[in-house]
Amino acid sequence: MSIPQSGGGPITDHSQLAGYLADGCKPKEDWRIGTEHEKFGFCQDSLLPLPYEGDRSIKAILNGLRDEFGWTAVNEGEHIVGLVKDGANVSLEPGGQLELSGAPLETIHETCDEVNTHLVEVQTVADRIGAKFIGLGAAPEWTHEQMPLMPKGRYKLMDAYMGTVGTHGTQMMRRTCTVQVNLDFSSEADMVKKMRVAVALQPVATSLFANSPFFEGKINGHKSWRSRVWRGLDNARTGMIPFIFDESFGFEAWAEWVLDVPMYFVYRDGKYVDALGQSFRDFLKGELPALPGETPTLSDWADHLTTVFPEARVKKFIEMRGADGGPWRRLCALPAFWVGLTYDQTALDAAWDLAKGWDAETRQALLVASSEQGLQAEVGGIKMHDLAREVIDIADQGLKNRAKPGAGGLVPDETHFLNALKDSIASGETPADELLRRYNTDWDGDISKIYDAYKY
Repeated sequence: MSIPQSGGGPITDHSQLAGYLADGCKPKEDWRIGTEHEKFGFCQDSLLPLPYEGDRSIKAILNGLRDEFGWTAVNEGEHIVGLVKDGANVSLEPGGQLELSGAPLETIHETCDEVNTHLVEVQTVADRIGAKFIGLGAAPEWTHEQMPLMPKGRYKLMDAYMGTVGTHGTQMMRRTCTVQVNLDFSSEADMVKKMRVAVALQPVATSLFANSPFFEGKINGHKSWRSRVWRGLDNARTGMIPFIFDESFGFEAWAEWVLDVPMYFVYRDGKYVDALGQSFRDFLKGELPALPGETPTLSDWADHLTTVFPEARVKKFIEMRGADGGPWRRLCALPAFWVGLTYDQTALDAAWDLAKGWDAETRQALLVASSEQGLQAEVGGIKMHDLAREVIDIADQGLKNRAKPGAGGLVPDETHFLNALKDSIASGETPADELLRRYNTDWDGDISKIYDAYKY
């Protein structure tokens, strides 16, 4: 979840809403890559999730990273709830999932180095206190009651609200993890094309990164239970957002949609003010019940933009949101997948050519099928395995065209970061398929074996 936004002055004209988004436009030479990933912490002996407080806890992890590796604490009241350093931040998801939101970096080589450094730091602190972390799309065994709600005002408000608007909101908050990448655009037209490719092909990412076939100690019937959870969260703010395929789509249309999404909160003086279900349009008129007579700032608008959760999201950049959290090796494959598809014009055009003929029903059906069946999905004659193969070929060529070398020039480009996905195409096996195979063979039906086998 995003941290509170800052630095925005008062909104005096409606055009500032779309203008805030348009301010994200950058020339291609300034495009950057921001990788985010979440992971579950657990006690090594009991295999139970880490509490917030105590010698072996989330708080101990944050304090250790601060004290040993030079991070600066982010506090909410008396509680440490995050860390910042060098343009990156470490934050807490509602159930204690630890998230790295990486700095905007030029190449996947750099972002992967950042991920690796972070995981080594976390591992160092965790080993000392008897904790481990694991990358999965959903908690395999833990119940809602076993997952502690982190001491953040935003989460307390959301937790109470989720049960009133959907069926799976509290599962999302406490028991799911994702890996995401944030990417830039050069213009409104570039944003539009990237968003259309992002949303249309998000089911391919969901299939390739599917990694949550277990929930509450059982096989759940989905390759990506995390994706299923998001579909049951809140229809007002999630999904495949069909309007982005309308001819009129642009920054203004996105702003108008977000305006109609019910609010969660307003952040004032270090506290979250309850604005659950209220209207940002009323806020613009000074008629918000939570803050009568007040009008919003651009920081309030930036905060509200973080409360919509579709499969891809526009802020001053685009967030790709369709992948399960996963093994260390796949954390760098996700940015490689989307950078390859969207940061080279020839690849972006080819990706759009694949998807531009699909209607809204086909796109939605692909999302559902990707959650349930992964690479084995098939919709209207579209076989996900074949589609994913084509998409990865396009991404591979896009990375070759970028020709960003690494390792001091010894590695000519970023294509090797796709190797984990190419392996899945060759074998037909995603992480979820591997988990199910091992569950049915060498684990002999014992889901608890997952922790030792896949811990960081």
